[in-house]
Amino acid sequence: MTLLSAVVPCYNSEDYMGRCVDALLTGGAAVEIIIVDDGSTDGTAAIADGYAARYPQQVRAIHQPNGGHGAAIMTGLHAATGDYFKVVDSDDWLDPAALQKVLSALPQNSVDMFICNYVYDKVGKKHKQAMNFRRALPQNRAFTWQDVKLPPGKYLLMHSVIFRTRLLQEMHLTLPRHTFYVDNLFVFKPLPYVHTMRYLDADLYHYFIGRADQSVNEQVMIKRIDQQLQVNRAMITYYAGRQIQDAHLARYMQSYVCIVTGISSIVLLNDGSMASLTKHHALWQFMAHTDAALYRHVRYSIVGWGVNMPGRGGRRLSLAIYHMLQRFYSFN
Repeated sequence: MTLLSAVVPCYNSEDYMGRCVDALLTGGAAVEIIIVDDGSTDGTAAIADGYAARYPQQVRAIHQPNGGHGAAIMTGLHAATGDYFKVVDSDDWLDPAALQKVLSALPQNSVDMFICNYVYDKVGKKHKQAMNFRRALPQNRAFTWQDVKLPPGKYLLMHSVIFRTRLLQEMHLTLPRHTFYVDNLFVFKPLPYVHTMRYLDADLYHYFIGRADQSVNEQVMIKRIDQQLQVNRAMITYYAGRQIQDAHLARYMQSYVCIVTGISSIVLLNDGSMASLTKHHALWQFMAHTDAALYRHVRYSIVGWGVNMPGRGGRRLSLAIYHMLQRFYSFN
C-alpha cells in the first residue's frame, strides 16, 4: 500500500523540477509521486513523462490545460491513493533523511494532520532559517487543538503539514482556479475536520525562495494583490460561515486569518498608492461586516495594531517593523 501521495504541481518547471522529484524518489515504494503538468509550454511535460517511464511503479504524470496552482492540487488529490497527502511545489524539495523519518513515523500514528519543520532556503544565503514548532507543539505523542500553543506570528504553512488523504477527499475540499496563494486555503479549510495531530521535529520541507518571478516576491505580490485579497476574503467568509465549537481551534483559525490579513495589509502599505490604501481599508471593512467578532479579535491584536497605525508616520513604522522581520526570517 502507498503510504504517502506527494503531488508536484508544475507550470514551466523544467529548470528545477528534477531536484524536487529526485528527492521524493528516495522514499521508494512508500511514496506515490503525482506530477501534474498544468498546461506548461516548456519542457515540463516531457520531463514528467520521462520520470513516469523510468519509474512506472512510483511516478504518474498527469497533463491538463492550465488551471493554476489550486487546480493542479485538486487534480492530484483526486488521483491520490496514499494514506497521507503532501503538496510539494516543483521548485521546492524534501530532505531525504527527514523524509525517511516521516515515512517511519506515519504508519504508527493514525492522525488527521502530521506536522514537520520547514526551511527558508533563500538564494545566496548561507544560513538557512528553519522554522520549527518545538515550543509550541507536543512531541512523541498525538495531540488535539487544546495542546496547540502557537505564538502570534507563527502558523502552519502548506510546507509544514501532511493531511490524511481521506479527510481531504471526504470534506470535498475545493480550491479556486487561476488564483495564486491558494496554499493558505489548502491548509485553512480542512482545520475544522482535523481532530488529531502529531509533530515530528524534523526539517522536512525546503522552501526555495529568492527567484524574481516567484509569487512571494514583493513586486510580484503587489501585481497580484487582487488574488491575495481574494484568498484573504475567502478565509474570512469560510470562518464566518462555520460554527467552531472547539474554542482552541477557533482561536487558532482567528490567528491564521490575522496573519494572512497582516500580509495583505503590508503588501498594500508597501505599495503606498491611493488605490492600494483604498483596498487596505476595504479589506478591514469587509471583515468587520462579515464577522464582527472575528474583526474585533484581529483588529485589536498585535498584528492588527501594527498594520493600522494612523498617518504616513504610522505606515512608515509598520513597514520598518516588517522589513526588520523580513531580514531576520528571510521569508521572501
